[in-house]
Amino acid sequence: MNSQTESAIDVYRARRARVLAALAAAGGGVAIVPTAPEVMRNRDTDYPFRHDSYFYYLTGFAEPEATLVLDAGAKDGEPSSILFCREKNVERETWEGFRFGPEAAREAFGLDAAFPADSLDEHMPRLIAESPALHYALGASASLDEKVRGWLAAVRAQSRIGVRAPSFAHDLLPLLDEMRLVKDAHEVAIMRRAASISAEAHRRAMRACRPGMREYEIEAELLYTFRRHGAQAPAYGSIVAAGANACVLHYPAGNTVVQEGDLILIDAACELDGYASDITRTFPASGRFTSAQRELYDIVLAAQAAAIDATRAGVSFDAPHQAALRVLSQGLLDTGIVDKTQLPTVDDVIAQRAYAPFYMHRTGHWIGMDVHDAGNYRDHDGPLDEAGARPWRMLKPGMALTIEPGLYVRAAEGVPERYWNIGIRIEDDAIVTENGCELLTREVPVAADEIEALMRRT
Repeated sequence: MNSQTESAIDVYRARRARVLAALAAAGGGVAIVPTAPEVMRNRDTDYPFRHDSYFYYLTGFAEPEATLVLDAGAKDGEPSSILFCREKNVERETWEGFRFGPEAAREAFGLDAAFPADSLDEHMPRLIAESPALHYALGASASLDEKVRGWLAAVRAQSRIGVRAPSFAHDLLPLLDEMRLVKDAHEVAIMRRAASISAEAHRRAMRACRPGMREYEIEAELLYTFRRHGAQAPAYGSIVAAGANACVLHYPAGNTVVQEGDLILIDAACELDGYASDITRTFPASGRFTSAQRELYDIVLAAQAAAIDATRAGVSFDAPHQAALRVLSQGLLDTGIVDKTQLPTVDDVIAQRAYAPFYMHRTGHWIGMDVHDAGNYRDHDGPLDEAGARPWRMLKPGMALTIEPGLYVRAAEGVPERYWNIGIRIEDDAIVTENGCELLTREVPVAADEIEALMRRT
């Protein structure tokens, strides 16, 4: 059962009002936002249902088979926010659990009107008739595209009696992406709680880890903690990588046995009430870093510190990445992983992309309802540079992003053997502020000495 407090209802109502105002300013129209479809896993078993993020952002409604319609041309007394959802059905509730039904959903989620989901095709031609435009996720769903064509055909069939169909179709997602990029207080509060649960899971995994365990046993400690504290699910497939497996960026927790002297890289976090967290920590299985591991670890930690210092309102999204990249590149030179005789300076390493075999991803991504959240990374209205790219967008207060540098050193000719098969990533979630950023995920330690101290207390 997913009901909302009055303050939460106001949050969703205000978001819908913003969309309606934007549509009105753009000439009007009707917006259509369906939730995600249920997906069959095998025979008569579905995958666990997870709502569509855009739909949930505007409604807070978590049931399947639902569609939100926003009518910017609604006249006084007519509904402008309409929900289509499943009807009450006592028999199905016996098998599948509680359903709000249209009337209760309308009241519980602050909508103007609600109708049964199976009446959508009946109502939509009436709702879009005489509207100048439709706004929805163009091309994102073949099923929705087909439905829209059917609704338009039904309206056009009435053209002889003077009924007009919408003349334009616009992609709604850019508008919603811009809204979702800047988090409000309601969102940040949920993200803080998700971060706290995820941090507790990482601490538990560090305390539980011992040589001889398998990766999936460590993963079980994470999943237990997520659910024990009320999170609905992992925000993404948990990465638990022992030894050389840490050099595989999206390595899923497997059955590899943890060896004495291994580093363990865990990239795992929970989803709570529709919002993701995202944490990576790297720690020694036996509780103490080797000298080579500590050397690389401190380079990555210093790179993260530089990126954190560069994360604030008014700088480009690329600034934290560039700050981390310089520290990592200097570290690669200092350790001899990159040959100084060939590339003597950090600028040389960066210009030749000599860091790329050891650091092949960027330093962060948006985070929010989706772990890789909505929103462009570049300013699509900005001028093209010499390479044909748009400028990076500027950070604003309330934007949320990860800060996650790493180094991944595989066995290779020319690379000092002491560093072979060491993979390290350190990741935290940050909310941009005017003068810096707030880290949400520091309840789990990052300094090597603090990690070793935590593991000694077990």
